Amino acid sequence: MSKKQLGLDSMGIQKTMRLGDYLADSGGQFALNSISGLIGAITYFYTDKIGVAAMTAANVLLIAKIVDAFTDLIMGRIMDNGKSPKGKCRPWFLRMAIPTFVVIVALFSVPSGLSSPMLFAYLLITNVLASAVVSTAISIPYNAIQCMRTPSIEERTKMGIFRSIMGYLIGMIIAIALVPITNLLGVNGVADQAAYIKFAVVLGLISMVLLLILYAKSAETATAEQKQDDGVPFVKAIGMLFKNKYWVIVLISNLFSAVIFALTSASGTYYAKWILGNDNLVALMGAVGLISTFVGFGVVGPMTKKLGIRKTLMISMIIGIAGSVVRIFFPDSLIVLMTAGQLTSFAIIPLMCVCGTMNTMAMDYNDYLYGNKIVGMSASASSFGSKVAGGLGGSLIGWILAVVNYDPTATVTTTAVRYGIYAFSIYIPLAMMVGLLLLTSRFDIENRYTEILRTIQARKKTQSPNV
Repeated sequence: MSKKQLGLDSMGIQKTMRLGDYLADSGGQFALNSISGLIGAITYFYTDKIGVAAMTAANVLLIAKIVDAFTDLIMGRIMDNGKSPKGKCRPWFLRMAIPTFVVIVALFSVPSGLSSPMLFAYLLITNVLASAVVSTAISIPYNAIQCMRTPSIEERTKMGIFRSIMGYLIGMIIAIALVPITNLLGVNGVADQAAYIKFAVVLGLISMVLLLILYAKSAETATAEQKQDDGVPFVKAIGMLFKNKYWVIVLISNLFSAVIFALTSASGTYYAKWILGNDNLVALMGAVGLISTFVGFGVVGPMTKKLGIRKTLMISMIIGIAGSVVRIFFPDSLIVLMTAGQLTSFAIIPLMCVCGTMNTMAMDYNDYLYGNKIVGMSASASSFGSKVAGGLGGSLIGWILAVVNYDPTATVTTTAVRYGIYAFSIYIPLAMMVGLLLLTSRFDIENRYTEILRTIQARKKTQSPNV
């Protein structure tokens, strides 16, 4: 029995993706968010479970992220120059399947009794391998293939929603389940290193299998525009990107959202333990957070269809800002956290869903300006900034804790520590959301998008690209 024809999208572009394609594609986000989520939560493991100094943990994460950022740029060029018959992006999902399992387990398999230099070296090497090598070799092709799988903005947006749902689900599993499950697997209800390793093994195996499925189901269209990317020198490509205001908006938006994600991923356990008095409350916090998450995923599609990407993001940021302001006045209230905190959680969902689509629209604007989408460098340079910001966000927690003289063995927290936790849990994310509101208000490409596509098509019929 032949499959039902997919038809055209609302802009008259042929659809190419079915439900199985979306589900397989979203599996890549599971693997990526498993790595990033565990790295985001690893500060607590380092400081409270194996006795690493907060400053050491912060420096390790920052150095690893800086290395990670530069390998993004290298990976963009490697991908664009790839010669595999399977395409430029797809082969990397197969190549990184087993390494993904290995590095996830290695993050928590810190040998005991190491000297300070050897301990620092092990932490740095495993973090660099996880974020700068394995995650980068997945994320750059994964981001780029969204543009290469389908020309339909409608399908790209749907891909983004599926990816965001999968990524958020694994993020919430880590946020909700990591502490209680590792406590359950530990000794006398208290997590130890072995418990964390067991959790990592399960997550690593699932990530490996999903990457293999992604490889099997991915399809890549080798269009003339994508082949042209090979001929753009590195420095020239970077200069071209920074002349594209929409790509710059996407870049900085990714920076801010990466800081927010890094802070929220790692701050919950500290907030539950020292502000609310019980680290197991992180599970309740995460579970309640699912309400705003599901609402967000449910409304983002209709909102973007009716209001467009720009207005949807502006409204969501205003909602998030309002929730954070309320929390400033009642920072110690679990009830306020469970209510006003939902507004902050909701605010990030639309951006998670459409950031990939925004980047592909910026790539189309590259085509409009230069006759070249600059796919590989658009993905890798944007990821470069996000990785630096993510490393900064994760390290901020360690630095702030070091400044306020955080002591994980203390029985009562100090005022300085409380305000340090408020800073990376409430104040800094609030500042980032204000910045995102200002940025997204400038993303007006939708008003010109149909005209841009017509211009691109007309030029292709009459002349060659002008790069």
